[in-house]
Amino acid sequence: MDNGKFLQVLIILFVLASSGCSQAADNSQKIMPVKALTSSVPPLQVTVYNSNLGVVKESRSLDLVNGLNSYSFVGVASLIDPTSVKLRSNDMSFSVLEQNYEYDLVNKAKILEKYVGEKISGYRIIGDSKEIVEGKLLSSNGNEVIIEKSDGTIGIIYLSDLQLPKLPDGLITKPTLTWMIDSKGAGAKSAELSYMTSGMNWNADYVIVVGKDDDIMDLNGWVTVTNNAGTTFENAVLKLVAGDVNRVYSDTVSMMKDRMYAVGSVAEEAQFSQQQLFEYHMYDLLRPTTLKDKQQKQISLLSSQGVEIEKEYVYESQGGWYSTDNNKKVQVKLNFKNSQDNGLGIPLPKGRMRVFKNDEQSSLQFIGEDYIDHTPKDETLRILMGNAFDIVGERKRMQVRDLGCKYDVSWEVTLRNHKSEDVIVTVLERGSWDWDIISENFPHVRESNEKIEYKIPVKADGETKLAYTIRYNNC
Repeated sequence: MDNGKFLQVLIILFVLASSGCSQAADNSQKIMPVKALTSSVPPLQVTVYNSNLGVVKESRSLDLVNGLNSYSFVGVASLIDPTSVKLRSNDMSFSVLEQNYEYDLVNKAKILEKYVGEKISGYRIIGDSKEIVEGKLLSSNGNEVIIEKSDGTIGIIYLSDLQLPKLPDGLITKPTLTWMIDSKGAGAKSAELSYMTSGMNWNADYVIVVGKDDDIMDLNGWVTVTNNAGTTFENAVLKLVAGDVNRVYSDTVSMMKDRMYAVGSVAEEAQFSQQQLFEYHMYDLLRPTTLKDKQQKQISLLSSQGVEIEKEYVYESQGGWYSTDNNKKVQVKLNFKNSQDNGLGIPLPKGRMRVFKNDEQSSLQFIGEDYIDHTPKDETLRILMGNAFDIVGERKRMQVRDLGCKYDVSWEVTLRNHKSEDVIVTVLERGSWDWDIISENFPHVRESNEKIEYKIPVKADGETKLAYTIRYNNC
């Protein structure tokens, strides 16, 4: 073969190889999106709300014949809301004509009720022996049965080891959904089943460990998912919705039991992603999980270290605008901002915050807890810890002047600090009507028409008196 022909052959082979590779690449581009779409559809998805509600969504393949079909789905949640069930075809190849929820579950009383008028047999125990008894069942109450024997006599006896020929029709062992389906063509049909169920709930629990100087903390958040819906959800995609979703109740919803909580190490990697859902927030678990029936499951939600906090002492008036009160307690609060600069900055679902601190032997001790509401980012949280042991407050009405439709009321608040360090106490006074501070020995901040705030420094082992006069205008 001369050089010219050899070069022509090489060119032909190169073109064929290039076209083959190009065709393979084109086929690959066509196939990949289909595979990605198939793998992205979860077979089971469970969305849990913190209001005793779960929404279940399943992808199923129905084997149908052409025309009318009766199809049953066994094992739905026993607390299902049947009015919320929706079965739809993904390709519009079938339609649902009727839907039934069968919940007449089998038990001894129902079996015997179905056998009234039928022949039954069982054993009657007499001393150490037992004899078989047969007859037509007339009535039953537990092990006591009334039967008509073959000779026509009536016996009221206690029977054990009852023997029945078969399970009566109309009784089922698990809650079952049954549909009448009109199918266009035979074969496997892709469908999606969704329904709502009660008996599911989730709550957030937070564990705070305060630093030695009470100025920083480590915050771990957990979610506790409770499943009392009456079925197990295997390898489900779990979504949690936080927010006050309005619901209409036809009867009383039972309260959930107290939740467990954990103090210890948490997952280093984030387990949830967060997204906006209407006016709520939704947290998606980044892996499948199994929710067993009658189970509480805890999952790590967040972890943040070195969050800056402020310890605040608060003395708040418990009396009215006119009366002296006997409150001497000074509250202790831990305040922190839910901001990105402070190591947080994510929507925090409502829940209980438990606070711990190491003692001098580095043993973790519980020092207080409080509930928080759903809190968006960049808001400040104020966690009530309890009452200060070594700080005491006392509020006295010193003078009242009646000026007709105006009143001047003078107050004195005494703060005593028995600690070995200086403190600042926030004093909260309640206002009423139209008012003004006409005299004071510390400056105030008008938080609102109902709240007046003072920041009062008190020396270690010292005492500070706050004196002010409020003029109430009722003209």
